[in-house]
Parts: sequence; structure tokens; C-alpha cells
Amino acid sequence: MKRFRKLMLGVAAAGVMLSLSACSKSSDSTDKDTVKIGILQLLDQSALNDAREGFEEGLADAGYSGKKVKIDFLNAQGDQSNLRSMSERLKKDKNDINLAIATPAAQTLQKIDKDTPMVFTAITDPKSAGLLTNTKKPDLNATGVTDMVDVKGQIDFLHQMFPKAKKIGLFFNAAEPNSVVQIKLAKAEIKKLGLTAVQKTAATTNDVEQAVTALAHQVDAIYIPTDNNAAAAMPTIGKVSTKVKVPVVTADATMIKLAGVATHGISYKELGKQTAKMAVKILKGQKVADTPVEAPAKTELVKNEDMMKLFGITDDMLTTK
Repeated sequence: MKRFRKLMLGVAAAGVMLSLSACSKSSDSTDKDTVKIGILQLLDQSALNDAREGFEEGLADAGYSGKKVKIDFLNAQGDQSNLRSMSERLKKDKNDINLAIATPAAQTLQKIDKDTPMVFTAITDPKSAGLLTNTKKPDLNATGVTDMVDVKGQIDFLHQMFPKAKKIGLFFNAAEPNSVVQIKLAKAEIKKLGLTAVQKTAATTNDVEQAVTALAHQVDAIYIPTDNNAAAAMPTIGKVSTKVKVPVVTADATMIKLAGVATHGISYKELGKQTAKMAVKILKGQKVADTPVEAPAKTELVKNEDMMKLFGITDDMLTTK
């Protein structure tokens, strides 16, 4: 009887081991069939949100949806310590690829995780940001799509809409590298047109209302680059623009819809979709070094009908000359 019991216990134990082994194999199979992607976003603002949504839509269009993909989305809410801790988490996750949205997010993630391939978006100048040294042959395991717009063309467009404007306000956050690059280009074009540039900066969204109000009283029109701080405060900027009766032209489509008049700008959702296509190539085996950085594939004319009416702008005035 004792031998029989021992035999039965042995059979049961073997059955459990086989069952666990089968579950393990099934789990491994599931893991291999599921792509793991981490997303680190600088803060919660409309343009960056659009970029993330476009990225996820682009992944879904390529078949990465449902159980085929596991996305870990982290939003740092503009806090540097959050960027560091979240980057460390993504590194531990050992994702197949990570997406960084905005320059500070990409810089922090790359510093902490040099092993996981990274794609970035909503970054104006990745080379100056130190994310790579060669945009055609990315050499630091990071590539992506820039949001560099035609600043010269946008200033010309502003001048076309408001030819009587002699003083052009430039509003941005001096701590954002993306903005500094664009402002330099804008000032050069304003000078070329024989106009005067007046700049004001705001370090946080709390500083925006006072700074943009002061600027609006000094200029005839305001230009705002793809600045995260300004983008997060566009409703406030819109109120100032309406109250002081000074038009605002922005670099991207989302900001125009919130408070600007019109622009030839980029859609961040399309930017996200474009970035997703690059990510898919890397997921399918293409090396980061063989995936050149891309510029926005297209721009679009975006207008705010209410603001156009307020400042007397008609559709025929938006035709590029």
C-alpha cells in the first residue's frame, strides 16, 4: 500500500511539472507574439497628445493592435525627475522599441537606456539635442521624425496676411532647444523683410498670460514656434489675442485651432503616423543606423474661422503668392 501511494504521488508530481512546463511554453509563445513598446511623453499638451495618438494609429494600421502589442505609456507631466524614473522603468521593461515624444524625453531616455532602439517625434533638431551625430546614418541607437517647419515660409505667410504689421512679436520658452532654433530663423526672416522683432519668453504656463499680454501691447502680430509651453497655454494666449486685438500665427496646426489665425503647418497626428512607420521597419529587423531621420512628410493650410473673422482675413488672402 505504501509503495502504491508513493507511486501515485510520483505520477501526480510529474503531471504538475508537465502542466507547468506546458504553461511556460504557452506563455513564452505569447510573449514572442506580442511586441512590447514603451512611450515616454514630456507632458500633457494637445500637439504631443496628437503625436502619440497618431503613432498608435500607425501601429494599428500596420497590424500591431490588440494582443499583438503591449504599450506602456508614461507621461512625465513636464517633471525632470519623472523623466528619469520613467526612463529607468522602460529600461527594466526590456521593450522591443521605445518612443520618446519631445526633446527632454528623448534625451533622458537615451541617457538611461542605450540598448533599446528608440524612435522620437516632436523634436526639431535631434543633432543639436545630442541624439545622434549623423541624421542619414543614426549612430546612437535613435532615429525618428522631426517637427522642423518652414519658419521662413511661415513668417512670409504672416507678412502676407498682415502686411501693415511692422513689429512682430516672438513668444517662446528660452529653455526649449526646439524653440530657440526656430526663433533664430524667424528673427533672420523678419530682419530680411525690413520688420522689427520683439521677443518675450515664459518659463512655465503660469508665466504665459503676463508675458504674452505685455508682448501684445508692444507689437502688431505675434509668431509662436512649436513650443511646448506655449502650446499648453494656447487657450490663454487666445484670450489675450482677442482682448488686445493682436493676431497670432503659430507653427503647427493644433495651436492654430486653439487660438491662432492661420498657418501652413504640420499635423502632429500625421507626424506620429510617420514615426510609427519607421518603428515598424525597425521591429521587422531594420537597423536603426539604416533608418535615416525624416522631416515631416507634408504640411497643410490650417485656419481658425473665428479668428479670421475677428481680424478681417478672408480665404483669398490665404492663397500663397
